[in-house]
Amino acid sequence: MPSQRSADPLTLEVVELIGTVVARYYAEYEEAAAQHSLTGAQARVLGLLALEPMPMRQVAKKLNCEPSNITGIVDRLEVRGLVERRPDPHDRRVKLAAPTEEGASTVRRLRDALEFAREPLAELSVAERTVLRDLLRRMLGADA
Repeated sequence: MPSQRSADPLTLEVVELIGTVVARYYAEYEEAAAQHSLTGAQARVLGLLALEPMPMRQVAKKLNCEPSNITGIVDRLEVRGLVERRPDPHDRRVKLAAPTEEGASTVRRLRDALEFAREPLAELSVAERTVLRDLLRRMLGADA
């Protein structure tokens, strides 16, 4: 049951600022994806796979969506030569989705295009960025 007490003004302002940051980040991400003829969802899947090849069900879990949606996205990325499916070296019954060389290159170009996140963070010191990272991790819990 939700609490009946209202949030204090500082908490409300922080929540509003986080929402603004997220909205601006996604808008810029969608624009950068479109410049590479990708949807935002395709770009997010490709970016996640660039960190580590993984089974599609794990991609779906990380992105909080249905595995069937990820299968369709990976299919379209595969047709474009940006992703490939390969056997998991630890369990040959499982297929991993992984970026091709072209897919990894596309992810690098996408990340380079995201100035909104990079530029304001560059104005913060290493210590400030570290505190921000640690606070965000703490907000998200241990599995962030």
